[in-house]
Amino acid sequence: MSGELLLTFAVGLLAATLRVATPLLYATIGEVLTERAGILNLGIEGIMFLGAFVGFAAAAQAVEAGLAGHLWVGLAAAVLAGVLMGLLMAFLTVTLGLNQHVSGLGITLLATALSLYGFRLVFGESSVLPSIEPFGQFSVFGDLPVLGPIFRQYGLTYLAFLVLVPLSWWVLYRSTFGLNIRAVGENPEAADAAGVSVFRVRYAAVILGAALMAVGGAFLSLAQLGAFSPGLIAGRGWVCIALVIFARWDPVRAMWGALLFGGVFALQLRLQTLGLELPFEAFLALPYLVTIGVLALAGRQVEYPGAYLKPYRRE
Repeated sequence: MSGELLLTFAVGLLAATLRVATPLLYATIGEVLTERAGILNLGIEGIMFLGAFVGFAAAAQAVEAGLAGHLWVGLAAAVLAGVLMGLLMAFLTVTLGLNQHVSGLGITLLATALSLYGFRLVFGESSVLPSIEPFGQFSVFGDLPVLGPIFRQYGLTYLAFLVLVPLSWWVLYRSTFGLNIRAVGENPEAADAAGVSVFRVRYAAVILGAALMAVGGAFLSLAQLGAFSPGLIAGRGWVCIALVIFARWDPVRAMWGALLFGGVFALQLRLQTLGLELPFEAFLALPYLVTIGVLALAGRQVEYPGAYLKPYRRE
């Protein structure tokens, strides 16, 4: 491969890495906030799927109605769907104190079923998937060589890396709300004795986390693809669960984990175009195998939040 082709390959790979990492970053940080409060939300896969569907359906309906800003309507609808799923998850695990694994899996099944049923209800049976005009890309570096193409990204990508990551870090480690989240996730009894409402903080963390998960799903249908399909999420929610452990519940480390998976995923897509004599399934499995390997190495001697998976009952 010549130097020019190698540069083109590298530039395309880096640009794709940022795009692929974006939905993972939204959902992973949402799960970080949730688990920091002591709640494991295995509904992340379903919430991302529901966010993708609701966002796309709302945007498509806004287009038919002739409303301006249809993509923002879709994004707002996705956030609302995430909030509702977060409310349900919080009710099951915080108010009722039900098993978090079962509740989360139930949320995934419910959200997935609602999305598939809603898709057939709104768009009917068709061999051609409906589509909309997605969010456009732009580069903060304009037409500069190398940097321009690499950073030709969606606004939601810039928002994730430049706003969400530092903001979530500041919230967790520098704000009273973040201190309360970490307190109820480590020792809810002590937090309650100090006057912190464990139920309110956990509700807020679960709802906020679910809203971010839904945005991650909506990014795929409103920006990256401009369409919705049953296989849209493709296990990304489960990857985010692994990335949370890799990140050790830290937003900045979560960013590096999302970039790692995004880079491997983007690489396997490009390796397929090089004509390597390997089974197609091997390329598809590569990102998930790398995730398992990284998790196996980084997950050793991990210190989970003290009240992780433990329901709290005020005595």
